[in-house]
Amino acid sequence: MATIRELEDTLNQAILSGKAMEAFEELYADDVTMQENSEPPRVGKAACRDYEHKFFAMLDTFHGATCTNVAVEGDVSYSEWWNDLTLKGMPRLAYTQITQRRWKDGKVIAERFFYTR
Repeated sequence: MATIRELEDTLNQAILSGKAMEAFEELYADDVTMQENSEPPRVGKAACRDYEHKFFAMLDTFHGATCTNVAVEGDVSYSEWWNDLTLKGMPRLAYTQITQRRWKDGKVIAERFFYTR
């Protein structure tokens, strides 16, 4: 089985190459939770998938992203991202995001996003 660092790198590379949803189907558990900052989490793969599809449908222009740092401790990984995008009807948005993932049996079981500007 791949290490958590290898899984994290695979997932991050899929995101950077435009294959986020393919990676979601492969690397996320059926009972995954996803959470934005301190908002209530979305629970279950179907609810998380629906949210991701809605996000990508809102995307007007993707200007770029960079994964600048990655750390792994036990079953938790962290990645630091710089994102630059425009959502439909919104001004261009550039921000830093920290993604925290908990892994179990090769799948993401919890993911939380922390945003700063």
